Amino acid sequence: MKILKFGGSSVKDSAKIQNTINIIKKQLGNDENCAVIVSALGGTTDALLGLINKASKNEDYLNDFNNLKNRHLECLKELKINDNSLENIIDSTFKDLENKLNGIKLLKEKTLKTIDSIISIGEILSANIVSATLRSQGSNSSTLDTREVIVTDNTFGNAKVNFKVSYSLIKDFFNSHNGIVIVTGFIAKNAEKETTTLGRDGSDYTASLIGAALDAKEIEIWTDVDGLYTADPSIVNKAFPQSEISFSEAMELSHFGAKVIYPPAIQPASNKNIPIVIKNSLNPEGKGTVVSSNTKDIRDTICGISSINDISLMRLEGSGMVGIAGISKRIFSALANKNISVILITQASSEHTICFATKPEEANLSKQVIDEEFELEIETNKIQPLIIENDKSIISIVGENMRSCPGMAGKMFSALGKNGVNLAAIAQGSSELSISGVIDKSDVKKGLKALHEEFFFPDNKTINVFLIGTGLIGKALLSQIKKHAQVLEKQSHYIRVTGVANSRYMKLDSNGLDLDSIENGEDSDAQPANLDEYISKIKDIGLPNSVVVDCTASESVVEKYLEILRSNISIITPNKKAQTAHANTYSDLKAAASKRDIHFIYETSVGAGLPVISTLNDLLKSGDRVIKLEGVLSGTLSFIFNSFTGEKTFSEIVSEAREKGFTEPDPRDDLNGIDVARKILILSRESGYDFEIDDIDVENLVPENCRDTKDIEEFFSLLKTHDSYFQDKLNSAKQDNCKLCYMAVLEDGKAKVRLESISSDHPFYNLSGSDNIISFTTERYLERPLVVKGPGAGAQVTAAGVFADIIRIAS
Repeated sequence: MKILKFGGSSVKDSAKIQNTINIIKKQLGNDENCAVIVSALGGTTDALLGLINKASKNEDYLNDFNNLKNRHLECLKELKINDNSLENIIDSTFKDLENKLNGIKLLKEKTLKTIDSIISIGEILSANIVSATLRSQGSNSSTLDTREVIVTDNTFGNAKVNFKVSYSLIKDFFNSHNGIVIVTGFIAKNAEKETTTLGRDGSDYTASLIGAALDAKEIEIWTDVDGLYTADPSIVNKAFPQSEISFSEAMELSHFGAKVIYPPAIQPASNKNIPIVIKNSLNPEGKGTVVSSNTKDIRDTICGISSINDISLMRLEGSGMVGIAGISKRIFSALANKNISVILITQASSEHTICFATKPEEANLSKQVIDEEFELEIETNKIQPLIIENDKSIISIVGENMRSCPGMAGKMFSALGKNGVNLAAIAQGSSELSISGVIDKSDVKKGLKALHEEFFFPDNKTINVFLIGTGLIGKALLSQIKKHAQVLEKQSHYIRVTGVANSRYMKLDSNGLDLDSIENGEDSDAQPANLDEYISKIKDIGLPNSVVVDCTASESVVEKYLEILRSNISIITPNKKAQTAHANTYSDLKAAASKRDIHFIYETSVGAGLPVISTLNDLLKSGDRVIKLEGVLSGTLSFIFNSFTGEKTFSEIVSEAREKGFTEPDPRDDLNGIDVARKILILSRESGYDFEIDDIDVENLVPENCRDTKDIEEFFSLLKTHDSYFQDKLNSAKQDNCKLCYMAVLEDGKAKVRLESISSDHPFYNLSGSDNIISFTTERYLERPLVVKGPGAGAQVTAAGVFADIIRIAS
């Protein structure tokens, strides 16, 4: 006999009901003996609970009542069911409901017994409507009210089944009934013939009970998703349905929040070794997931990641617990006596602390119960009063193959840690079927995504880029990411731009932004720029491997760096402001990144696309010692003094550099040497010196009477009067067979930025164009310095350096 179960989403309205009937007919073929368990029409149980709540509060519920009744009558019309007896059933059912609601309203109270009686109405109506539709379309169909065959105890709301009696009644019923039997889900009766329910999602349980009683070949659970997914697909967009998992794995996943199947439904099927097939009524041709005892050995190490999104973590601790037998028994017996269910348990090996998790609504009662149980120990300070931590969640990885694979816990904890998800408690059973951790509720999304990528796509690391600044460098970066996307994907490097912000607008999309629209400035769907809100949304989205790329020169963005890093979000930037702020700020930023094992990369803040900082750090990490560091660190000043040969005056060369776009809008911002000073300050700090910007001896090339001019034209006019000064400098250098070079030097614990005359044997003598060059004289490179040379300015070069830093993280 075939057992099919359809959830509320599969019988939500007339169209869905007809789709369900089409599936039933196709699944049956020529064999019309079948049990079909149906839930209430989608949303009906919630609507009934809403009516109960309003009645108990003496609120007006008439409109909601009529809407619910009309919804069921409308279904009959749309399905073209001309069955007066069914209309009478609906009328009498709602008349009975009206009387019960009036009773609740008068008494101003709602009991679990009354609630069970009322919410059973949805299942009864649904079963009758589906059965009548089948009959109207020529099928042999009848209805089974499961209160006739499933017997339970008196625990209203979540009753316990008497299997022996129920199985016997089920067999007797189906031995005398042929055709398609439409069965009510989730409802039963106790010995006193009172209506009970098997738990809110108990229709799956009903299907499993009937399947087990009849020794069915398989049980099909039809829902609105393609099976049991590797994670919640509404949170993890890369999640996919597993083709098969074991009963034990399904039990673990459902216990830890996977809502596709009701946990108690697994046991009856497992006991009889009956496979459960989970399929999508909206995609009947899909393979779905088979839950059975015969899973293949060659599978992923884990089958899924799940979570319970809202729990309270309790902690009992004290020296009076160490070595004392029976502490655990007292705790859990006290809780059990109050029907408090414990979701997770963990205990330190020192026996000083025991943690357990419960539903949030049971937290205060748990504290009351435990504090009463250990009242004497608390009074004598041997044990502390129970500590409650709210707003917690449990996240779990599940898989039978974990027991044969070492390092699974390490991978889980490492993936969470790298993405800033802190573990408050850890639990793992000796079977190694699952590993669970308690985390902050706000970290669930990030945690699920991080673990899913770590375990299911370990070779396809995705970096989520949140760009700030779409000027020359930002635009160039976006263009380069777009251009090289396919090449990177072949190398399993996925760079996804998930946010863009500038001074005017901001856009975010966790699935990635359309780079074409960003490049073309099509931002009609963007929001007005708000830096605080942008950063807040980055944190709320909670994507793993997130990196903020700051392509601005803004102080206000730098002020947010510490907040970003403390949220376990990496930073890549060519902006020099943070690294040249007060030494304490610099240290705090470095410490925040190091503590959280994330990235704070500012390679491009010194040499644009040149590997300057990384080379210096590699030298230091390998035990080398820097004796002297020299550098031409300004592409603008490199061009000016490489071009200043005497054929043109100094002011003409500066003007030419400005026309070519090499200088800042105001050339004084280059000539004053502050930019070079900031760069040598960064390198000094990387070398271990706690310098401030005032510790750098800087030669300002802007003559004093040119420094405060009202505009650029007046500046150039006055600069011309100093051409002879610079010409004399040049002539003096030439006389000594030298050339002028504006360079930074770190030596003997001092840093300076000066215009120097360098001889032909100096590494910088043959520098040309706007290239930068850095020379490292170290203990290992003492006779011949290590030299890094190349283009050190320009948006394309800098963007390429930033792009390389992003790829480095993705590798």
